[in-house]
Amino acid sequence: MRLKTLGEVGLIERIAKKIKVDKTVIRGIGEDCAVIRLSKKKLLLLTIDMLIEGVHFKAKETSPFQIGWKSLACGISDIAAMGGVAEYAVVSLGLPAKLPVEFVDGIYKGIKSLGRRFDVKIIGGDTNSSKELVIDVAVLGFVEPRRLVSRSGAKIGDIVCVTGVLGGSYKSGRHLKFVPRLKEARALVKNYRVNSMIDLSDGLSTDLNHMAKESEVGACIYKELIPISKDASSFDAALNEGEDFELLFTLPLIEARRLAAKKPNGIRLPITQIGEIIDKKMGVKIIDRFGRVKELKPKGYRHF
Repeated sequence: MRLKTLGEVGLIERIAKKIKVDKTVIRGIGEDCAVIRLSKKKLLLLTIDMLIEGVHFKAKETSPFQIGWKSLACGISDIAAMGGVAEYAVVSLGLPAKLPVEFVDGIYKGIKSLGRRFDVKIIGGDTNSSKELVIDVAVLGFVEPRRLVSRSGAKIGDIVCVTGVLGGSYKSGRHLKFVPRLKEARALVKNYRVNSMIDLSDGLSTDLNHMAKESEVGACIYKELIPISKDASSFDAALNEGEDFELLFTLPLIEARRLAAKKPNGIRLPITQIGEIIDKKMGVKIIDRFGRVKELKPKGYRHF
């Protein structure tokens, strides 16, 4: 079987079946971050994201500052999706020998700029030679056990919510300069009982399906409620394009009502209720304004 047939999710599931961990690992392969128990009051979050020239960016069309910024932003976004705080990062670079040193300086300017904004310390890394530019950033963070959230905690009856607007990330260049929703995530987990959360990197259709599968539930969202960016070329782009890096989360109805009545300090973004969690046997659906129901297939970004 070829990777194109198996797909990224299938590959991850195949690897996970062969990996054994001990009781110190609370969450492992398949989540936005690995979660490791440090003490009764503190959990370690660890995530890693790789950006590859020609896949995630085009060096001739992207500034080194933007490459550096995004490389760290992806990891901080993963930490946010688990309800935590990012603290440290290590950066590994695969560099073509012909690359100007000033380009590398620019990458680190982007990394340091975002690091200062979120108080993330760069504490090490690795460098090597490669044909294309590759940047791989691991981010370490922490979260209190009572505030840990994962993509696998959605409950039947939960309301599905999303921050910000969706679509047009590539067209607007937002995918290279987005600000991780860490402050918003922390405000949510401190003030509400959030049952599940994921950052929208692969598109709403794909990431909602991820959440439903991991939580062993179904989901129903309403087409007319989905917040579409003015930069989105179409509704399908908002649904499937990805690289939005907004938060998709679920919480009980009573908590959703509290959130709708008054957002906590630290959240200025719009938060939209777009649907609800339903029984697994009903699948993942989308309903239009005429009441027509369709299966919501994962049509977001595919790595293979």
